[in-house]
Amino acid sequence: MPTESLRIDKWLWEVRLFKSRSLATDACKAGKVKMDGSNVKASKEIKEGDIITVSLNPLFKTVRVKQFPKSRVNAKLVPDFMEDLTLQTEYDRVQMISDTNSEYRDRGAGRPTKKLRRVIDQLKNSKESW
Repeated sequence: MPTESLRIDKWLWEVRLFKSRSLATDACKAGKVKMDGSNVKASKEIKEGDIITVSLNPLFKTVRVKQFPKSRVNAKLVPDFMEDLTLQTEYDRVQMISDTNSEYRDRGAGRPTKKLRRVIDQLKNSKESW
């Protein structure tokens, strides 16, 4: 007989949104998991069709509960248990953040000189003011 409800922390772990159940519980305690715009406790019982928003810094992922797995599922089976409702613009925003925050130095180039470090700091500070 299929389960009609399940603790939210357990479901978040089972559908691989968090690496461990304790991380899912901690996220609930920290207010990073929301339903209907309000924070939820880890013990909150969810049912099929509920929409959950999870802050996976810097991504805000929105998912709909489809089913409840018996235990943690294989990554390929996750779409059977949840529907990703996150907008593409959110994924684009996260991609843009990761592209602009990356620094690249050639291997073996050594540490930057004092002058070069000042230029790098100036560029970083100008990016923050966007």
